[in-house]
Amino acid sequence: MLTPLPELASDVVEPFPSPFDGLGPSALARRAADVLVAELRTGLIAADLRTDVLDAPAGGKMFGVLVVEDRTGRRGFLRAFSGMLGGRFDVPGYAPPVFDREAREAIEGPGEAVVKDLLARREASASSEEVATLRAAERAMTARHEVATDAMRARHRERRAERRRQKAALAGSADSERAEAAALRAQESRRDKAERRALDAAHAAERGAIDTRLRRVDRRLAALERLRRMVCRGLMQRIHDTYRVPNARGATRPLRELFAPAEPPTGAGDCVAPKLLAWAFAQDLRPLALAELWWGAPPAGGGRVAGVFYPACRDKCGPLLPFMMEGLAVAPPRRFERPDTAALELRVVFEDERIVVVDKPSGLLSVDARSGRPNDSVAARLRRSHPGALLVHRLDLDTSGLLVAARDRQAYKSLQRQFVTRTIEKRYAAIVEGSIDRDGGVIDLALRVDLDDRPRQIHDPVHGRSAVTEWRRVGTIEPAAAAGDGTIARTRVAFFPRSGRTHQLRVHAAHPRGLGAPIVGDRLYGHAGGRLMLHAEGLAFRHPATGERVTFESPAPF
Repeated sequence: MLTPLPELASDVVEPFPSPFDGLGPSALARRAADVLVAELRTGLIAADLRTDVLDAPAGGKMFGVLVVEDRTGRRGFLRAFSGMLGGRFDVPGYAPPVFDREAREAIEGPGEAVVKDLLARREASASSEEVATLRAAERAMTARHEVATDAMRARHRERRAERRRQKAALAGSADSERAEAAALRAQESRRDKAERRALDAAHAAERGAIDTRLRRVDRRLAALERLRRMVCRGLMQRIHDTYRVPNARGATRPLRELFAPAEPPTGAGDCVAPKLLAWAFAQDLRPLALAELWWGAPPAGGGRVAGVFYPACRDKCGPLLPFMMEGLAVAPPRRFERPDTAALELRVVFEDERIVVVDKPSGLLSVDARSGRPNDSVAARLRRSHPGALLVHRLDLDTSGLLVAARDRQAYKSLQRQFVTRTIEKRYAAIVEGSIDRDGGVIDLALRVDLDDRPRQIHDPVHGRSAVTEWRRVGTIEPAAAAGDGTIARTRVAFFPRSGRTHQLRVHAAHPRGLGAPIVGDRLYGHAGGRLMLHAEGLAFRHPATGERVTFESPAPF
């Protein structure tokens, strides 16, 4: 369904902006997105579907708009959401899925029945009386073996102690008497070892009988699981074969062909951009501009904030969209470019023969970028002003504040050791979006890089690296005083990181299991605009030469 927007009629249309543009959608797409956001704010997605479905933990979705033009020059926009909403692919007013419905239904229903049957068979086998009896027998056997082994070890300890006492008592005896006693002690020691071997052998024989039966059970369960995975893989391949991907030239290609030789990831073809472009082509509409935004609760790993625009994903849409846009004049994707840093001052807070402490401005890199281009960074400036100085730690490009560098290798090793043992104290000042009603606490969320959206980091309790932050609420900035925003309160927070992961404070602030409040100005985890309100204002460590505790301060510039 095309939603007309008369005010879009006079806009000059440039080449179609790349869906992978890192600097956000065009003004044309933003105006259409404003209409969609206003609709979502009413609490309704459609007449029979409320936005409540998006508010459950990890229940948010990517939404999108595509501004289009028909052959008469009339403009409007199409809407879409990623995947399913409320268990439905089809919602009135939103782009339909790309796959062939009848073909998918013919595959999916019977296929799911087979998968459910295999799951039920595996569960029945795993919870059968035979398996339960074997598991119970294994636990009882293990407990008996531990008791018997502990008792034997206790007896052997007592015997060794007695042999040591006997040896000490004969220290002044004749050589022949000591030799005879030594032979007796050796014989007892051999008996103890033989007893240990006999008990171990008896336990191994008993365990072997049960283990043989349990291995048969485990092989049966593993075979059912392998069969389930094979069925799922084949089912997904057949489902993917129901997707025919169109492009602006009128050509189509199978989804799996676009990902070959690899298989498409789960959800490929169901993202916002492919849905919108396919619907536009089906209605003979010319795409003009696209915007994707998140709405609802963030995903489990974080990294998405309601109302914020995001580029198309690389893993699912990277192989699809270039083909779909063939026939369109497409602008190259823009990337975030570091600002001109010539006017940024790197202030020296303290220096002596061993260390130099500087105050880094926001927008200046800590170390040289890997691009190979001429760089301006804290490290580069120190190479000129303090030859031989080595930075011991870093701050994000957008973060300002205190950094310490060592002026010789010995000082570097001393400071680095303090960072590794976490005896260096760091304090950051931040302003976050919204009102925080807690006084403070500790955030413990393991982090790793988002492989589909670098350089963003996400929470991953399984594969992430430990990241711990202590925080304290400093005060609330009421709406009237909130710089650039007269509608929401903001909170001033102090952060005390106990580890040093990339973007740690930014993710811990934004993640719902952290503060649930992005740092103001965070272009990666919140809302871009102005500078990032994060500043390293305090640094304390032992001086590498004197061993005395030294403290440095740099008040936040906001």
